[in-house]
Amino acid sequence: MWEKILHRIRYAGWREFILLLAAAAICGSALIFVEVTDLVMEGDLHDAERAWMRSLRQTEDAMQPLGPRWLQHASLDVSALGGSAVLTLMTTLTIGYLLLKKQYHSVCLLLAAALGGTLLNKILKAFFARERPDIIPHLSEVSSASYPSGHSMLSSIIYLTLGVMLAQAANSRLLKIYFVISALLLAFLIGCSRVYLGVHYPTDVIAGWSAGIAYAVICSLLAYWLQRKWSGTTN
Repeated sequence: MWEKILHRIRYAGWREFILLLAAAAICGSALIFVEVTDLVMEGDLHDAERAWMRSLRQTEDAMQPLGPRWLQHASLDVSALGGSAVLTLMTTLTIGYLLLKKQYHSVCLLLAAALGGTLLNKILKAFFARERPDIIPHLSEVSSASYPSGHSMLSSIIYLTLGVMLAQAANSRLLKIYFVISALLLAFLIGCSRVYLGVHYPTDVIAGWSAGIAYAVICSLLAYWLQRKWSGTTN
C-alpha cells in the first residue's frame, strides 16, 4: 500500500501536489490548534506570556510600546484590516463583483467562509471564555473574549479564501503562489499587531491562525469538489 502511495506522490502533477499540500495544511493547523488549546487550558504558558507581553512596553511607562512612534500607528492600521468593518466591506464588495460576473460558485464559497467562520469564532470564544490580557494597558478597544483571536482567525479565513480565488484565476504558477503567500503574510501581520497592541496573548493569535487556515482550506477543498462534481469532471 505504501509503495503505491509513494509512487503516486512521486509522479503526481501540480493538482495532486496542491491537494496534498491542502490536506497537510488542514491536519497541521488542526494539530497546532489542539496543542495550543491544551497549553492554554492547563495554564502552562500563562506566566511566560504575561512576562513577554510586558517586555513589549517601556519599563517606565506601560502605556508606551517599544519601538518608534510610527510603529504603534502602523499596528493600529494593520489591525484594522482584520476588523469586522473592513472584512465585511471587502467581502460585500467582492460578492457584488462576483455576482456581476455570474460566478455563483465563488459567491457561495466566500459566503460560507465569511459567515461560517464568524459563527465558528463566536462559538469558540463563548466556549473558552478566556479573559483579555490585563498585564499591560490595551492600545485598541476590545469587548469580546480573548481565545481565539477573532482578527487572526477571520483575516486568515477571508484573505486566504480571496487569495485562493485569485490563484485559481491566475495562469502563472508564480502568481498563484504569490497570491496565497500574500494572504498568509497579511494574516500574520494582523495577528502580530494584536499582540503588540496588548489585546491578545500570543496563544490567542496562534490559535486564531491555525483555526482560520484549517477552515479556509476546508471550504476551498469543498468548493473545488462541488465544482468538479457539478461540471461532470471525474479525473
